[in-house]
Amino acid sequence: MTPRDTAAAVLGQHGTTFAAQAGIRLADTPAPLWQLLVLAELLSARIDADIAVAATSELLDAGLTTPDHMLEASWQDRVDALGRGHYRRYDERTSRQLGDLATQVRDRWHGDLSRLAAEADGDADRAAALLQDFPGFGPLGAHVFLREAQAVWPWLRPHLDDRALRGAERVGLPTDPAALADLVDGDDLARLAAGLVRVSLLGNGEEPLAG
Repeated sequence: MTPRDTAAAVLGQHGTTFAAQAGIRLADTPAPLWQLLVLAELLSARIDADIAVAATSELLDAGLTTPDHMLEASWQDRVDALGRGHYRRYDERTSRQLGDLATQVRDRWHGDLSRLAAEADGDADRAAALLQDFPGFGPLGAHVFLREAQAVWPWLRPHLDDRALRGAERVGLPTDPAALADLVDGDDLARLAAGLVRVSLLGNGEEPLAG
């Protein structure tokens, strides 16, 4: 199997972005970018990725699809939605952080994270630093956001963090981001990155690719 074949297999078997799994129709518009920020915050905790995705879906189903809607909800409303997604280990702290997150997006960025992209001015490191100003965000949360946002912010490409590169190594692909980017169309890079992260999260006894 050539590297391109392997990359295609990763896309075919694991290439659903975490945003898509959570029900986010990602676009370079305020509401989807906000929803991705919420997902990135939940995924950055020490909790199973599927639980973080499920909890994000519950928050969206509860109508908390914009910073204003998040702030209109009570702390208990947010806790309840997180609980329905089984995000119980950090639900109370995360509920507070989501309120703080919404306040900062509203006040600092006027509810639109495309303003953050404009301030980063094509510099992915600057974007990561700006993201880490958000409550509850460290390098991991910033990488999650940027890894998925490259689907709608092409200037981020290629964004393949350590988790994605570990997945690449596991299936015998190059661990250089530029070399990985050459294996797929640019618009598929976010999907490849997500697929490689999913590969990295598989147990030691699980085969990363079927067939």
